[in-house]
Amino acid sequence: MRKTLNLHNDVNEVAMLCEWIEVTGEQLGLPTAAVFQLNLALEEAFVNVVDYAYPGKSGMPVQINMESTPEGMTFTLIDEGQPFDPTQLAPPDITLSVEERPIGGLGVFLVTQIMDEVIYERQGARNVLTMRYTVKDK
Repeated sequence: MRKTLNLHNDVNEVAMLCEWIEVTGEQLGLPTAAVFQLNLALEEAFVNVVDYAYPGKSGMPVQINMESTPEGMTFTLIDEGQPFDPTQLAPPDITLSVEERPIGGLGVFLVTQIMDEVIYERQGARNVLTMRYTVKDK
């Protein structure tokens, strides 16, 4: 199965993303835990695009593609914003207390913990973030 969701860099569109993931999960017969994990990871990745890809601009495109195979699912987020490679961020020190920890970085860390593989590419003027997920306990 292949599906595409076209959104804009607007945090209010998170609800559309979540609904799309839930419907896709139902169509594929995914366990509730898998749908929850995918929702969390894709919401984090999308909100990072909303917050950082297009500073000072609204209504800019964000495309999310999904392809399912017997081995799992691949999600690709595509935007035309500022170049940003989240795979180059140092992992946060989660041993520090909340007070000691710097703000930011946990969302990308969460995505890398949920997804089996996260790959960033800059293709021309586009950021392309590919995330692979293997469904456990289907």
